[in-house]
Amino acid sequence: MQYNYGFVLSGGGARGFAHLGILDALSEKGITPDIISGVSAGAIVGVFISSGKTPHETHQILKKGNLFRYTAITLPVNGLLKLDGLQKLIEKEIPYENLEDLPVPMIVGVSNITDGMVEYLNKGPLSRLVLASASIPVLFSPVEINGKYYSDGGLLENIPVEPLVGKCRKIVVSNISPLQKPFEVKNLVQMVTRTFHLSIHSRIKEAKNHADLYIEPEKLTHFDLLSVSQSDEAYEIGYKAVADMDGRLFESLVKEGKIAI
Repeated sequence: MQYNYGFVLSGGGARGFAHLGILDALSEKGITPDIISGVSAGAIVGVFISSGKTPHETHQILKKGNLFRYTAITLPVNGLLKLDGLQKLIEKEIPYENLEDLPVPMIVGVSNITDGMVEYLNKGPLSRLVLASASIPVLFSPVEINGKYYSDGGLLENIPVEPLVGKCRKIVVSNISPLQKPFEVKNLVQMVTRTFHLSIHSRIKEAKNHADLYIEPEKLTHFDLLSVSQSDEAYEIGYKAVADMDGRLFESLVKEGKIAI
């Protein structure tokens, strides 16, 4: 099946609120996803949008508390925290049990820790797969599904464009993880997230090559990956990155050519 617009949503922790602003502005320009591929924060945002929620509705749901409000402290066997609260939130707000039930097709990227490979899944237990895709290694415990352990999809591919190549007329990439330089590490959590961020930054060029519209708001570099205290600002940065674009650029997207902002 050939889709019209395929959206690729990267990982990026709390910066994921910028995805929502980007999606909001694109919608106002008549560009909405026919299929979504997402990892980590992109998987969280993606399933809400795929379920029929608007970017604004999703923003209100997710910004109600700090990310750690959705976690539980565990003994440091395989992770410091569990995201069980996030799973409960998804199950409460999204009336679908499996990925294949969503109105807009959704692909979730996860890292199969057991077999050492990235997997792109379009069916299976919705909340568990999103939970797995958002579980940053070491910081969050991996998620067990059918006897195997899964972790953050961004660990092996933070911009999951591969599943959409050849399947969409146009591919729109939203990367909310521009690399901050220089960066001062102030605590262990920041060290973990910074190391993870560096590891996922290496394959951006490949994603750009496949994107007809590539969006990477540079103003997001100073945002903490694990705090939602600036969720409104992140949303606005994402929105303005698209809203301020010249309309002629979108005309070229609808016709031919590649755009990067």
